[in-house]
Amino acid sequence: MTTVHGTSDAAGLHIALVCSRFNDLVVDRLADGARNALLRHGAAEGDVDTVWVPGAWEIPLAAAALATTGRYDAIVGIGAVLRGATYHFEVIANHSAAGLARVAHDTGVVVTNGIITVDTMEQALDRAGGKAGNKGAEAALAAVETVTAIRAAAASAGGARAQAG
Repeated sequence: MTTVHGTSDAAGLHIALVCSRFNDLVVDRLADGARNALLRHGAAEGDVDTVWVPGAWEIPLAAAALATTGRYDAIVGIGAVLRGATYHFEVIANHSAAGLARVAHDTGVVVTNGIITVDTMEQALDRAGGKAGNKGAEAALAAVETVTAIRAAAASAGGARAQAG
């Protein structure tokens, strides 16, 4: 039986951050956290691209377009959706998350969800580098660990097939 784990080594990985301009007070902090985490874990500055779109609704579409270029090992969606007085919050939160999952499934490119969904601005700031950490950084490192786990699993499976043959 083989057990495979990913690592947090981002060296050599090409990663896109797809960020929402809406709620930029929060998203700027999430994006900075993601970029800084990737650089601290070995990514080269030139291997981390940032694409800004209007809102969380547009993040999956941009992620899909980037995934089809073949340039990126992973894509990280970054945004902040704050609950308001209408059902709009649920629509945006649910469909942006489902859209990111669909991009990963349809393209095979690792896509992680760093779109926070909160009730208040205080909660948002707490998750953008405050007392709850930085969810942008967490999403970026989850992307790295997933890419490296998939590569390790593929290498392990390839070795097992070669030994069996």
